[in-house]
Amino acid sequence: MAQMIMTRLVLPSFVVILVLLMTVQGESQRCTPSSIDVSQTNTGKKVDTLDTVFQVTVTNKRQCTVKAIFLRADGFTSSVTVDPTLFRQAGAVGYLVGDGRRIPSGKSITFQYAWDHYFQMTPASVQADC
Repeated sequence: MAQMIMTRLVLPSFVVILVLLMTVQGESQRCTPSSIDVSQTNTGKKVDTLDTVFQVTVTNKRQCTVKAIFLRADGFTSSVTVDPTLFRQAGAVGYLVGDGRRIPSGKSITFQYAWDHYFQMTPASVQADC
């Protein structure tokens, strides 16, 4: 009888713990660098008739809030000042987006730069803030 009561208590507890672990694992898997979308558009504007102005939009496309987004942007430079609270080099890690602030699901941070060509930008890392 005691074993039957113990089984009834332990089994539901085990199931609850298992479900919680699966939920946490699922949340962390959804908030990976691939959960960030980086798009660039040519604005059609020129700086000093040479450099094209590009607009970059970094979007959180997952259900959880993210923060500390870093992008790879090898060789990045700009002939106009880019607001450092929106995009700046942060050591060897890459370029920090939005001062590392939280970006809710579906929201974006946008900035512009100018150069004679666009720079490939890809998500390097992101932290989930679920």
